[in-house]
Formats: sequence, C-alpha cells, structure tokens
Amino acid sequence: MKVILHIGAHRCATRSFQSYLSRKADWLAQYGVVAMGPERTRTGLLHGVQPGAVGIAGRDPVQRAKGRIGLQMTALREAGTASVVISDPAMLGSFEQSLSLCQLYPGAGEHLSRLDHAFDGAVSDVMLTIRSPETFWASALSVRLEQSLRMAGRPMLTRIAESPRSWRDVIQDIYCAMPGARIRVFAHEVFASQPHAQLAAVTGVDCPPLRGAGSFRLNASSKLPELRADLPARLAALLPEGEGRWMPFSTSEAAALREQYYDDMMWLIGGADGLAELVEDPHKAGARDLPVSAEPQVMPQIDLTRGPFHDPDTGRLAGTG
Repeated sequence: MKVILHIGAHRCATRSFQSYLSRKADWLAQYGVVAMGPERTRTGLLHGVQPGAVGIAGRDPVQRAKGRIGLQMTALREAGTASVVISDPAMLGSFEQSLSLCQLYPGAGEHLSRLDHAFDGAVSDVMLTIRSPETFWASALSVRLEQSLRMAGRPMLTRIAESPRSWRDVIQDIYCAMPGARIRVFAHEVFASQPHAQLAAVTGVDCPPLRGAGSFRLNASSKLPELRADLPARLAALLPEGEGRWMPFSTSEAAALREQYYDDMMWLIGGADGLAELVEDPHKAGARDLPVSAEPQVMPQIDLTRGPFHDPDTGRLAGTG
C-alpha cells in the first residue's frame, strides 16, 4: 500500500486539492484510493506527533501516535487499500512561523522527521507544490492582512526578499527527513487547476477532472478592490490603486524572488541531485519549459531562457521587472 503525504505548501491550491479528494471520494474508492484531510489529521490521527504538553498520565504522546497511526494503516492495508493520501500543509510546518521568521518553512526538517518516525518509515511518496516566491508571499501577506489586520512593513518585506532560503532548501530538508520516500514536486503555475493530474501522477490512477465553474481556486486571496472594501479605511488607504492582486514587493525585490525561483526550477529540471522529481504538465508532452505565473501582471516574461536576454552587469534576468 502506498502511503502518500500531500504536504502543501500553503497558498498553493492545497484547499482545491483537498476538495477534489472529498468530491471524488466514492469514485476513488473503486480504485482502492482513500483520502484523509485536515478533518482527520487535526482531530486525532496525528495528535502527539509534534512537540506539545505531556499528559497528566505521563504517557509518551509520540509512542501513542505511532501506535495509533500503525493501527490505522494496518486496517487500511487489510481492507485492500492501494493508496492512502493524507493531505495537510501543517505537516510541512507552521505557516505562522514562516511569516514570523520571513523564511520558507524553517522547521520543515524537524516536522517531517517526526512524521517519518510516527509512520515507522512507511511513507512511500511526498507531494510538494511550490510557487514563485513573490506571488507565494504576496498571497500569504494578503490573507494575513485580511485575517489579522496586520500590514506587512518595509522591514518584513526586505527580510523576505533577502532570505537565502528557497524551495531547494525545503526539498533538501524533506529528503533528509524522509530518505525512503519519493518526493514529487509540482509547480503551482501548472497544476493549480489540475488536482486530478496531481493525484494521477502519484497513484497511477487515471483520475477524472472536475467539471463546471467554481471547481477550483478555493480559498484564493482577494484582489485589490475586495481588499479595499473589506479593510478599515486606515489600511485600505495604504493599498495601491488597481484591479489586480496586491503585490507588496518593490520591482527589484520581486525580480530577485523570481530569479531565485528560476534557479530552483532549473535545479529541479536538471534532476535535483537525485533528491526529488519535478512532475511535468501532462498536456505538454516532452516540454521542459519553466512554469509561467497565471497572473501576467506579476510575471509577464514568457521566455525565461538565459542567453542574449541575460544582463551580464546585474546577474539578473533582463525584463524581470
């Protein structure tokens, strides 16, 4: 039985993927695919895996979690389950910690090594969706602004833009924490509206797409007009004019973050040192193009290949602003 962990990341169409699993549960069951989302992981299944308060009885919560998970996996295996997909971005780490430290999942290694121990090394596959950092952080900061009314200040934006930690570091942490698992990496720009293709890539089942409007983009961040309407006047006045999504970074900061993503994608396309596998768009057979943001105002450049368009003076890609 495959034990597949879908660990997010946050703000990378994770809710849409979980919705697909829920809406297609009966269909997937015909092929021996069972899915568990946050409604299971956060209500008992993974309780005690991460550090926390010790109970009054003094029992080891990690050992209890390991036993609980083992019993659950054994029951599924004996029932003939071919693949169990467990989806929860909290398994990758606390997103609040990422925002607080202005880094991509600094605690990913510790979180996932504890999970690997709790599953007794049974995890066969890890699914990770990544996104160009400037849109990833913009989406996160937009949601943070709506939920907590905290506007990202210039020092915070500078720390995020200058952080050397990239998706490559996160993937290396995952590999070190779960060396027995096959790591599949999906580009949000390609797979955000294709949860069926993501699932098919790891289960081997030819999963059907969802039909009809409103099937995707669940929990999407608000655009500027919606933000201005929902926020208090003092915060709404700080937002720029326009109709698109809020992009808090300066032109140079956004360019630096995009170039970091470019380097990460080139590393993945080149084989990722054997640590992970970049899953390609199933509709573009044989293509090895870098993903392009779905928001043209965020990443307007289509041709991201180096060559005559590379600026030798700055070391950056020409036209990334």
